[in-house]
Amino acid sequence: MPPKENAKEENSNYFTWTQLLVAVSVSLCSFCTGFCGAYTSPALPSMKGDDGKFSITSQEESWVGGLMPLACLVGGILGGLLIMYIGRKWTIMITAPPFIIGWLLIGFATAIGMVLAGRVFCGLAVGLATLVLPVYLGETLHPNVRGTLGLMPTLLGNGGLLLCYAFGSFLNWYLLAFAGAIFCIPFIILTLFVPETPRYLLSRGKTEKAQKSLAWLRGKTGDVDAEMKELASTQGETANAKSTYGDMFKKRNRKPILISLGLMLFQQMSGINVVIFYTHQIFLDAGSTIKPAIATVIVGVVNFVATLIATAVIDRVGRKVLLYISDTTMIITLFTLAIFFFGKHKDWDLSGVGWLPLVAAGFYVLGFSVGFGPIPWLMMGEIMPASVRAPAASVATAFNWLCTFIVTKTYMDMISLINSYGAFSVYCVCCIIGMLFVIFFVPETKGKSLEQIEAELTGGKE
Repeated sequence: MPPKENAKEENSNYFTWTQLLVAVSVSLCSFCTGFCGAYTSPALPSMKGDDGKFSITSQEESWVGGLMPLACLVGGILGGLLIMYIGRKWTIMITAPPFIIGWLLIGFATAIGMVLAGRVFCGLAVGLATLVLPVYLGETLHPNVRGTLGLMPTLLGNGGLLLCYAFGSFLNWYLLAFAGAIFCIPFIILTLFVPETPRYLLSRGKTEKAQKSLAWLRGKTGDVDAEMKELASTQGETANAKSTYGDMFKKRNRKPILISLGLMLFQQMSGINVVIFYTHQIFLDAGSTIKPAIATVIVGVVNFVATLIATAVIDRVGRKVLLYISDTTMIITLFTLAIFFFGKHKDWDLSGVGWLPLVAAGFYVLGFSVGFGPIPWLMMGEIMPASVRAPAASVATAFNWLCTFIVTKTYMDMISLINSYGAFSVYCVCCIIGMLFVIFFVPETKGKSLEQIEAELTGGKE
């Protein structure tokens, strides 16, 4: 009986309100990234309509959406240097000025150039945020809650996306931009009160501050001596301050970095951005009378609910199980969409299954959001070796945004070359290859400290 009571007491120390405060505070930055990513969908029709202050060509319209991934790529690269030299917390804080400047440029825009400049500023902030948030939370959260609270950026990011869709149904493009600027204020205020990560402070030789930071995170009743001793004895943490991009090519670091890059690649090659882009057309092909604005809100709700499910169960079932479920769902639904549009191309009578693409697209988004959406970002903060965590995370983030840009920009070329059913078939095959990658190469990190994960992936030696 006493052992069970001790176990309960130990488990209660895993979750603290301070860790929850940290996760929510910094993840409000991710809320801003979600709002920014969703902006073009409701804003562009308004920008071209009666609320437009200036004319906009189809080419300019494509760049309003296309510039952001390129700016995110640049932000991801710059972020690697920032988290090394000014720290994780202040890199999060630095995302605020470009967010606010970008939104104000768009809101006050009198020419398309101001809108494009605003999208560049916002994209830089998004690139920084997608890099630093997984690293910050990976280094601050207890291993037993790192999955649940580590998915908070994805959860709130999808919340920002959903709110942008909802607000976009009744706000025009420039009022929606002002709303985006206002939503930056809460995360700026709350992040001021959270600590720097203990690991970064140790890497700078600030042992006393690292001890205080860890004690604050684990709560007043938590015994942090053992954890602090483990952190202090890890030579990689001290080396982190001197890490360079060249160190990533050392033999011990290749495996975890390649795993992270592989997860980022298969996340984007699943075609998620294309499917979301194609949702409107899917609703039309199915003969739906639902308005496009309502359709996008439905997709946003599915996205949010799926991430909420993943957040609730990830520390119980693990990362790999959710990736299996995610990938299997995407394979089935992409195959279904490929067959449907092949039949449409061949003039099959599909009137009796007009609902099928709607259901398939919904389950596809559900499957993606429960696994391959959030987990590559979560694991990026978990598996990167301490000695190269900053530059390696920077490269992984930039690579993800490069893949996003390539997949989105090549979609129309694929449609003209192999038709829509061919495009969905390609994404389906990519998901099958992604499943094999997860089975044979991706480790399970549930409940393990960052030091344990690093030892397993690198062999614990140079």
